[in-house]
Amino acid sequence: MSILQSSLPGRRPMPVATAWQRLNSNRGWLALWFMLPAAAFLVLFLAYPLFLGVWMSFTDARIGRDGVFIGLENYQWLWDDSVFWLSVFNTLLYTVVASAIKFAVGLYLALLLNRHMPFKAMIRAAVLIPFIVPTVLSAIAFWWIYDSQFSIISWSLTKMGLIHENINFLGDSNWARASVIFANIWRGVPFVAITLLAGLQTVSPSLYEAATLDGATSWQRFRYITYPLLTPIIAVVMTFSVLFTFTDFQLIWALTRGGPVNATHLMATLSYQRGILSGRLGEGAAIATAMIPFLMAAIAISWFGMQRRKWQQGTDND
Repeated sequence: MSILQSSLPGRRPMPVATAWQRLNSNRGWLALWFMLPAAAFLVLFLAYPLFLGVWMSFTDARIGRDGVFIGLENYQWLWDDSVFWLSVFNTLLYTVVASAIKFAVGLYLALLLNRHMPFKAMIRAAVLIPFIVPTVLSAIAFWWIYDSQFSIISWSLTKMGLIHENINFLGDSNWARASVIFANIWRGVPFVAITLLAGLQTVSPSLYEAATLDGATSWQRFRYITYPLLTPIIAVVMTFSVLFTFTDFQLIWALTRGGPVNATHLMATLSYQRGILSGRLGEGAAIATAMIPFLMAAIAISWFGMQRRKWQQGTDND
């Protein structure tokens, strides 16, 4: 019998809670039990393939046979591969330009849709259409729009007398890069706009009313009220936008297959071509693994750069 039980004579001894009972009654541990199935799912379908891909990048694995460990040979081969570095340039250009324009257009649409206007619900639903349409269907539609012979853009410009021959959108390197970036922007703007619009709904109208009474202009209300309060959501939205754009595969592969002359090859499409179509799994895994530092850098910039207090509060104080 414990000291607590023996020190109170005449009373019923209080039951001593076992370690298992205390574990079950602790809300933190209870939350952990509920998270275990999701954690197991993530480990099985995300962590395991990731570590397997990293391991394969250090082997000479090919389709149909296991590889042997060759160290950094795949990475040394990629270091001297001009096509790989072209894909790195294309990926960075594609990600930076598309993400910046998606943010600018999405923020403008969010501010516009946050105003009182007729048929606002229908307009919000229409804005989501590019995002909910399957990527392959969007790619096929853009493939027809960019067709060298039947392009509606070339036809319209010809009828207006602005050009005298059809534009080879997907056959010229520069036009192809611009075309795939525009298609990605068209698909990604609704995600940014609707998410930022949800953030704008949380801003109290009384803040704008007080600023208006103090004589603040529209730009000053945006600069000192909207933007600081929206910054945490912007950080989340841009993190996902950059990740989705950097790892884009379906749109590029359906439109150009990385052509012409590798002008639109991204790291994701090059990894698929080298690893799956060519059968060199080790080399393809090395290209995919090389994407990880860029993705980690994007996450770090979003969370450690945009989440600082001086951005959130609109001041220069840390």
